[in-house]
Amino acid sequence: MFFRKFAYTLLIIIAALLFSGCTSQSLLDLGSPQVSEDMGFDEVANYISEHNELPPNYITKKEARDLGWEPSEGNLHEVAPGKSIGGDVFRNREGLLPNKKGRIWYEADINYSGGRRGSDRILYSNDGLIYQTTDHYKSFEQLK
Repeated sequence: MFFRKFAYTLLIIIAALLFSGCTSQSLLDLGSPQVSEDMGFDEVANYISEHNELPPNYITKKEARDLGWEPSEGNLHEVAPGKSIGGDVFRNREGLLPNKKGRIWYEADINYSGGRRGSDRILYSNDGLIYQTTDHYKSFEQLK
Protein backbone atom coordinates (compact mmCIF):
# COMPACT_ATOMS: atom_id res chain seq x y z
CA MET A 1 0.00 0.00 0.00
CA PHE A 2 2.79 2.42 0.94
CA PHE A 3 4.66 1.72 -2.30
CA ARG A 4 1.55 2.40 -4.39
CA LYS A 5 0.94 5.79 -2.67
CA PHE A 6 4.60 6.68 -3.09
CA ALA A 7 4.55 5.77 -6.80
CA TYR A 8 1.39 7.84 -7.44
CA THR A 9 2.84 10.81 -5.58
CA LEU A 10 6.06 10.57 -7.57
CA LEU A 11 4.14 10.36 -10.86
CA ILE A 12 2.10 13.44 -9.96
CA ILE A 13 5.24 15.44 -9.15
CA ILE A 14 6.95 14.39 -12.39
CA ALA A 15 3.84 15.23 -14.43
CA ALA A 16 3.54 18.63 -12.75
CA LEU A 17 7.16 19.45 -13.56
CA LEU A 18 6.83 18.32 -17.17
CA PHE A 19 3.64 20.25 -17.82
CA SER A 20 4.81 23.42 -16.08
CA GLY A 21 7.82 23.84 -18.38
CA CYS A 22 10.14 23.74 -15.41
CA THR A 23 13.50 22.37 -16.46
CA SER A 24 16.75 22.14 -14.59
CA GLN A 25 18.21 24.75 -16.97
CA SER A 26 15.38 27.22 -16.35
CA LEU A 27 15.89 26.76 -12.62
CA LEU A 28 19.59 27.55 -13.03
CA ASP A 29 18.80 30.65 -15.10
CA LEU A 30 16.56 32.20 -12.45
CA GLY A 31 19.42 33.88 -10.61
CA SER A 32 21.48 35.04 -13.57
CA PRO A 33 20.45 38.17 -15.45
CA GLN A 34 20.46 37.95 -19.22
CA VAL A 35 23.22 40.12 -20.64
CA SER A 36 24.22 40.66 -24.24
CA GLU A 37 27.11 42.68 -25.55
CA ASP A 38 24.84 44.85 -27.73
CA MET A 39 22.85 46.37 -24.87
CA GLY A 40 21.71 49.94 -25.56
CA PHE A 41 21.22 52.90 -23.25
CA ASP A 42 17.92 51.74 -21.75
CA GLU A 43 19.05 48.17 -21.13
CA VAL A 44 22.28 49.23 -19.42
CA ALA A 45 20.48 51.94 -17.41
CA ASN A 46 17.91 49.40 -16.24
CA TYR A 47 20.64 46.93 -15.31
CA ILE A 48 22.50 49.58 -13.30
CA SER A 49 19.28 50.61 -11.53
CA GLU A 50 18.46 47.02 -10.63
CA HIS A 51 21.92 45.72 -9.70
CA ASN A 52 23.84 48.90 -8.70
CA GLU A 53 26.65 47.91 -11.05
CA LEU A 54 27.42 47.52 -14.74
CA PRO A 55 26.59 44.31 -16.58
CA PRO A 56 29.40 41.74 -16.46
CA ASN A 57 30.47 42.37 -20.06
CA TYR A 58 32.14 45.64 -18.95
CA ILE A 59 35.77 45.98 -17.93
CA THR A 60 37.69 49.05 -16.77
CA LYS A 61 40.40 50.68 -18.86
CA LYS A 62 43.03 49.20 -16.54
CA GLU A 63 41.60 45.70 -16.90
CA ALA A 64 41.55 46.15 -20.68
CA ARG A 65 45.15 47.40 -20.75
CA ASP A 66 46.20 44.41 -18.65
CA LEU A 67 44.75 42.21 -21.41
CA GLY A 68 46.73 44.06 -24.10
CA TRP A 69 44.29 46.80 -25.15
CA GLU A 70 45.89 49.71 -26.96
CA PRO A 71 43.29 52.51 -27.34
CA SER A 72 45.09 53.97 -30.37
CA GLU A 73 44.89 50.60 -32.13
CA GLY A 74 41.20 50.03 -31.41
CA ASN A 75 41.92 46.40 -30.55
CA LEU A 76 39.59 45.82 -27.57
CA HIS A 77 37.45 43.36 -29.54
CA GLU A 78 40.61 41.34 -30.29
CA VAL A 79 42.06 41.20 -26.76
CA ALA A 80 38.72 41.03 -24.90
CA PRO A 81 35.99 39.68 -27.21
CA GLY A 82 32.49 40.61 -26.09
CA LYS A 83 33.71 43.24 -23.63
CA SER A 84 33.16 46.99 -23.50
CA ILE A 85 34.94 49.70 -21.52
CA GLY A 86 33.13 50.87 -18.41
CA GLY A 87 33.36 51.49 -14.70
CA ASP A 88 36.03 54.19 -14.66
CA VAL A 89 35.48 57.43 -12.74
CA PHE A 90 34.21 60.37 -14.82
CA ARG A 91 35.56 63.63 -13.39
CA ASN A 92 32.76 65.97 -14.62
CA ARG A 93 35.35 68.76 -14.94
CA GLU A 94 33.05 70.93 -17.06
CA GLY A 95 30.30 70.61 -14.45
CA LEU A 96 27.63 69.68 -17.01
CA LEU A 97 26.29 66.91 -14.80
CA PRO A 98 24.70 67.69 -11.41
CA ASN A 99 27.28 68.11 -8.66
CA LYS A 100 26.70 67.15 -5.05
CA LYS A 101 29.07 66.58 -2.16
CA GLY A 102 30.08 62.92 -2.12
CA ARG A 103 28.69 62.17 -5.59
CA ILE A 104 30.97 60.11 -7.83
CA TRP A 105 30.29 59.74 -11.54
CA TYR A 106 31.24 56.68 -13.58
CA GLU A 107 31.21 56.16 -17.34
CA ALA A 108 30.64 53.26 -19.72
CA ASP A 109 30.67 52.84 -23.49
CA ILE A 110 27.39 52.09 -25.21
CA ASN A 111 26.95 50.58 -28.68
CA TYR A 112 30.56 49.39 -28.96
CA SER A 113 30.90 46.86 -31.75
CA GLY A 114 34.65 46.70 -32.37
CA GLY A 115 37.47 48.97 -33.44
CA ARG A 116 37.80 52.38 -31.87
CA ARG A 117 35.37 53.44 -29.19
CA GLY A 118 32.45 55.57 -30.32
CA SER A 119 30.94 58.69 -28.75
CA ASP A 120 27.99 57.04 -26.98
CA ARG A 121 28.44 56.85 -23.20
CA ILE A 122 26.29 56.26 -20.18
CA LEU A 123 27.17 58.19 -17.03
CA TYR A 124 25.94 56.94 -13.67
CA SER A 125 26.47 58.16 -10.15
CA ASN A 126 26.97 56.42 -6.83
CA ASP A 127 23.63 57.88 -5.69
CA GLY A 128 21.48 56.59 -8.55
CA LEU A 129 21.51 59.23 -11.30
CA ILE A 130 21.94 57.98 -14.86
CA TYR A 131 22.59 60.12 -17.95
CA GLN A 132 23.50 59.47 -21.57
CA THR A 133 25.62 61.33 -24.08
CA THR A 134 25.73 60.62 -27.80
CA ASP A 135 28.20 63.40 -28.64
CA HIS A 136 31.15 62.48 -26.41
CA TYR A 137 30.30 64.58 -23.35
CA LYS A 138 29.13 67.76 -25.12
CA SER A 139 25.53 67.31 -23.96
CA PHE A 140 23.66 64.99 -21.61
CA GLU A 141 20.14 63.62 -21.28
CA GLN A 142 18.88 62.17 -18.01
CA LEU A 143 17.66 58.57 -18.20
CA LYS A 144 16.96 57.93 -14.50
